[in-house]
Amino acid sequence: MSQQTNHGAIDKASDVRPGEELDLSKLVPWLQESLKDKIPNLSGLPEVTQYSGGASNWTYCLSYPKAELILRRAPKGTKAKGAHDMGREYRLQAALKPVYHYVPEMLAHSDDESIIGAEFYVMEKLTGLIPRKNMPRSTALDEAQVRKLCLNAIDSLINLHKVDYQSAGLSHLGKGAGYTQRQIEGWTARYQKAKTWNVPSGKFVSNWLAHNMPDKENICITHNDFRFDNLVLDENDPTKIIGVLDWELATLGDPLMDLGNSLAYWVEADDDFLAQSTRRQPTHLKGMLTRQEVIQYYLEKTGFNVDNFTFYEVYGLFRLAGIAQQIYYRYHHKQTRNPAFKNMWFFVHYLLWRCRKAIKRVA
Repeated sequence: MSQQTNHGAIDKASDVRPGEELDLSKLVPWLQESLKDKIPNLSGLPEVTQYSGGASNWTYCLSYPKAELILRRAPKGTKAKGAHDMGREYRLQAALKPVYHYVPEMLAHSDDESIIGAEFYVMEKLTGLIPRKNMPRSTALDEAQVRKLCLNAIDSLINLHKVDYQSAGLSHLGKGAGYTQRQIEGWTARYQKAKTWNVPSGKFVSNWLAHNMPDKENICITHNDFRFDNLVLDENDPTKIIGVLDWELATLGDPLMDLGNSLAYWVEADDDFLAQSTRRQPTHLKGMLTRQEVIQYYLEKTGFNVDNFTFYEVYGLFRLAGIAQQIYYRYHHKQTRNPAFKNMWFFVHYLLWRCRKAIKRVA
């Protein structure tokens, strides 16, 4: 692959979704005042675009003639206590930036909901490629480059897990010890609360997890949504990672559970049809490590001693089943009409089948 700039492949925002527009009348003066020391002469009205998604926090791009900013805010409507906490997300990244360079620079935060109707923060825009279901057409990586990208991605997760969270002033980020038990109990409760008539009870899997928790847990900063489509790649060298995005689920947790979460999304080239139909990152490409190779590489680089990774594999799949069921619950009860959610219940069956299959391997 040539090293020329892939301008056509750079991840871009699009038109703002109806009903999710930003009121610029108060926002623009606030930005000029709040950023006057960091970005002087921020004048005029910015062009506002929005990134796709919207199931979680809303993300906008504000384009000025000489500067581009990213604004993140919580979605409208009632939200669970502790969810979509913009202040926490802002402070976490600000504290992490000096010791983990993949984090974008935080610029300003406001909890004054009178400005745009919600708490929000503004950060640096990282310009680059985001590897979604497929790499951009103009970015053709050979097998060796794909492998390099894959290893760089795993290394960036390992680097996060090695951050000294106490020295970084992030001891308050989570409860720490007891994380494993809290996660199993929490996801069991969330699955049961969201259960509909057309999905399994999930009790076989949740009971197995509860009775097979490892004796030892390690505590570090965990991202909890670490996937290729949350990475930003250098536009001139797409094997190089320049940013890690979406920190809203980050906490103090167990690194092996964080890896298990990531591997639940990891679809290999020879996985079955159902897995392929849900793939959202380019882990199928020649040169990508298999899930087992990822585990071996991670353990070798970190020095963790794990006799059997099955607990973490099953946890990641069960957690993803819980997430999928929560989404389907909303569709089932007509809280959303998004047709993409219509058959999510079938995916829940599939994930729990994967869990049972993994459990039987070690039974």
